[in-house]
Amino acid sequence: MSALDTTVLDTLTESQPPWRAAQMKAALTAFESQATPTGAEEEWRYVDLGIDAADLIPATQAGEKLPPGPFLTEALAQSSGRVTIIDGVVTEVALDDDAIAVRRTADLDELAPAAAVGKDKFAAAHLAFSPDGVRVEIPARYVMTRPLVIDVQATQEGVATFPHVEVAVAAEADAGVVVVYRSPDGSEMLAVPGITLEADDGGRLRFVSVQGWGDQTIGLVHQRLRLGRDATGRLGEVGLGSRIGRLDLDVQLEGAGSSAEVVGLYFGEGHQTLDYRMVITHIGRNTSSDVFLKGAVEDHAQSIFTGLLRIEKDAIRSSAFETNRNLVLSEDAKAHSVPNLEILCDDVVCGHGSSVGPLEEEHLYYLQSRGLSRARAERMLIRGFFTEVIDRLPVPVVGKPVQEAVFRRFVEAQETGRLR
Repeated sequence: MSALDTTVLDTLTESQPPWRAAQMKAALTAFESQATPTGAEEEWRYVDLGIDAADLIPATQAGEKLPPGPFLTEALAQSSGRVTIIDGVVTEVALDDDAIAVRRTADLDELAPAAAVGKDKFAAAHLAFSPDGVRVEIPARYVMTRPLVIDVQATQEGVATFPHVEVAVAAEADAGVVVVYRSPDGSEMLAVPGITLEADDGGRLRFVSVQGWGDQTIGLVHQRLRLGRDATGRLGEVGLGSRIGRLDLDVQLEGAGSSAEVVGLYFGEGHQTLDYRMVITHIGRNTSSDVFLKGAVEDHAQSIFTGLLRIEKDAIRSSAFETNRNLVLSEDAKAHSVPNLEILCDDVVCGHGSSVGPLEEEHLYYLQSRGLSRARAERMLIRGFFTEVIDRLPVPVVGKPVQEAVFRRFVEAQETGRLR
């Protein structure tokens, strides 16, 4: 296999329609003109990737399918169908709901990028080297009663994969989608998913991604949501796996009366870096957004949250709120939280807040005064801290395994003496 260059691109474009081949070649030019982020850039602050993107080897075919894990099993038990993407290649489309349409990249007239090629080197790499993808289409006024599950796997040691997913909700439709990211522990690899979401006028999208990459995977997700008039987008994010896990989220509230909610949780251990960069842009009038993220870090792990709420000059009577709460459970763990506001018009309501610190000693003292041991009191506080977020996930089918995974991670650290 070759590195990310013209040689491998020529191989990939042989199986692509002319429009896609031209798009890939243009993206390669953008890829080659950009440097790999070093952490010195403001948008990559605190992140040491430890790789050179130019040396990466892309996956050109699907590897061996991974066995199902708890997140996937629970979601599939209550789903309307399944799409499997292995190493960027669509290997399975199984639908129980005939109203849902799933089209492959080769059957489309265009591919909608989750980020412009100038965003960073990895956004350009995705558009240049993604070999396949799906576009999920929900017809107008249709209501999905069970979510569609998309299983995104990276399986091959030492390669880069570029899975591509688009979800389009037509006017007045209601849809639920769950994406589960997976890879084996112990295998060094890079995954760069591109997720493009849109809801037309009056449409409603409920979307949850569960980041369960293996412990040596670098997962860099570009995700974009566009909302039409009176449309609603509810996004949920769960961050547990990876060596470095990053979500670069761009939400555009274009239509008047549109509304967005972003709810998420993350729990880092070992030497993990969990990185969240969000820009929520209010363009239409009477729009609203609410960002609510909670996370914890232990051992030498670190979390990063940078959120920007931007209110454009014509977005009058908009409301926007942003909250990020972090627990630092070990002396060497770190949490960075930087919420921002950029308001370009009057007659708006905006607010933001963040906190970083250990479990509250006052709360622990109260519980211990009621007869609980310190260990049990800590567990109760952790459960309560995350339950508030888990209960708000827009697609609840993954709530139980997520709660079990988070609680198990804390108890294991507690029992092995890895906390403060």
